[in-house]
Amino acid sequence: MKTIQIGLIGLGTVGTGVVKTITQNKELLESRIGAPINLKYVADIDINRQRDIQINKDIMVSDGNIIVNDPDIDIVIELVGGCGIAKQFILGALANGKSVVTANKALLAECGEEVFERVKTSRGIIGFEASVAGGIPVIKALREGLSANNILNIYGIINGTANYILTKMTRDKVSFAEALKEAQKLGYAEADPTFDVEGIDSAHKLLLLGSIASGCFFSMNDVVTEGITKITDLDIKYAAEFGYVIKLLAIYKYCEGKVELRVHPTLIPKENLLASVMDSYNAVFVKGDIVGNNMYYGRGAGQLPTASAVMADVVDIARGIAGNSLLKRNDFHFKKGGIAVKNIMDIETRYYMRFQVTDQPGVLAQISGILGKRQISISDVYQKERRVGDVVPLIMITHHAREKDVREALVEIDKLDVIKEKTLYIRMED
Repeated sequence: MKTIQIGLIGLGTVGTGVVKTITQNKELLESRIGAPINLKYVADIDINRQRDIQINKDIMVSDGNIIVNDPDIDIVIELVGGCGIAKQFILGALANGKSVVTANKALLAECGEEVFERVKTSRGIIGFEASVAGGIPVIKALREGLSANNILNIYGIINGTANYILTKMTRDKVSFAEALKEAQKLGYAEADPTFDVEGIDSAHKLLLLGSIASGCFFSMNDVVTEGITKITDLDIKYAAEFGYVIKLLAIYKYCEGKVELRVHPTLIPKENLLASVMDSYNAVFVKGDIVGNNMYYGRGAGQLPTASAVMADVVDIARGIAGNSLLKRNDFHFKKGGIAVKNIMDIETRYYMRFQVTDQPGVLAQISGILGKRQISISDVYQKERRVGDVVPLIMITHHAREKDVREALVEIDKLDVIKEKTLYIRMED
């Protein structure tokens, strides 16, 4: 019986988790594959760094190309990350007829079309379950479990760092800066948290989910991306008074031949299941035209949850190799541009608006008049008791309105003498 030979490139947090999983559950993995497995090589740029696991020094190498070019290796696990050397490893492994397992959402989002074109001409395939939502098998759900469905909607909380910060601000009533500092202290946020708090990480993941859901390649330019850095404790408080919570949502919608792809802070009703997703947990809500509503919940990051997803792909691929039945998937059956992306200016939703105004008579009338000119009607208003001459927040919730009209109205409103800082608006999903 053939032994499936595995090479691991990258022995960071997740790579260490993969080694732990293989070591701890080797017998279980082999029983599910139906063939023995062997971790032949582990490559890392620093093979002498102390780690919290014992690894046979004989299998440690400092050059990932040793794995990529070894004719005995069947599966290459790439956990280096980024779009540099990792791309060379993946393309090289596929060119050599090997299968690849990766957690590299940035590379697949930025260069996915090139990678999947290489898969077409390779004897190997690629697995990337770990690239979105850590240990939650949402990629498998879209590719397999929901394959009979047109996917109509996806709403995802898919960045644990941002969700932890918003949870901390909501539950402990602290500022964004305080919540970020705590996230960094606990290891949820990097020293430079830009990718997480500006929504870029979520956009990478949404791009993958949306591409699989639609069968069409999209680019990062197609994803409207906004972060959470402008959200204040006041917005958290006022949202709660209206019965909402604020989450960083990744949103995919398919309607009338067009898709929406957007990542931004969003007000959702507190009774919605996604509103109860706290701390660093992730959740993905999916609606199919046949199955209806599904939701997937769990650890969206971390050493062992992500290693679990990596090894799920390894098991699937190893089964195919052992049975001589490696399955090539037709994930992307439309050419790039085959499905149009809806312009953000044309979307319609409800809006939360926070105006910082001089508290004086007639302010509300001025603002509502400008909104009314663009057919934007007001659902709710909240204004603190009057303190004439002071600057106070004025909160409005609108009925459904078009993004273009909202933006144009706010440009005009922000020019008023009574407006003392740029107006914040947050989209709502009910």
